[in-house]
Amino acid sequence: MQELHGYYLEDLEVGMEAFYAKTITEADVVLFAGISGDDNPVHINAEYAKTTPFKERIVHGMFSAALISAVLGTRMPGPGAIYIDQQIKFKAPVHIGDTVVASAKIIEINKERRRVKLETVCKVGDTVVAEGVATNMVDRRPA
Repeated sequence: MQELHGYYLEDLEVGMEAFYAKTITEADVVLFAGISGDDNPVHINAEYAKTTPFKERIVHGMFSAALISAVLGTRMPGPGAIYIDQQIKFKAPVHIGDTVVASAKIIEINKERRRVKLETVCKVGDTVVAEGVATNMVDRRPA
């Protein structure tokens, strides 16, 4: 199964960056509401959403966080890494039809503890919609 493994600790360097992009569909929002149990009407009810400051439905903030998970789990560090923590701030709403680009950039490597700290950002165009810092535990290369 080693061919399915992502980066090993020894392969990583501060400054490395990876991306994942997704255009959010109606189905994505409905499915996320069902899977997460978060059926807040601001996400699924257009009439209710018109009464909010957003004036239209918005995508779940945690959907953006899930896209960060996609970067970390599939791109870098990739399969084999363990997501330890995530601090995140939601800065702007995401709407159905928006393309969210999630990125992760390595800002610190602790080789003794096998921890990699990454700056995480989600953008729609030039607008930052979520940002934070994640920590992953990463395997060493097998001997």
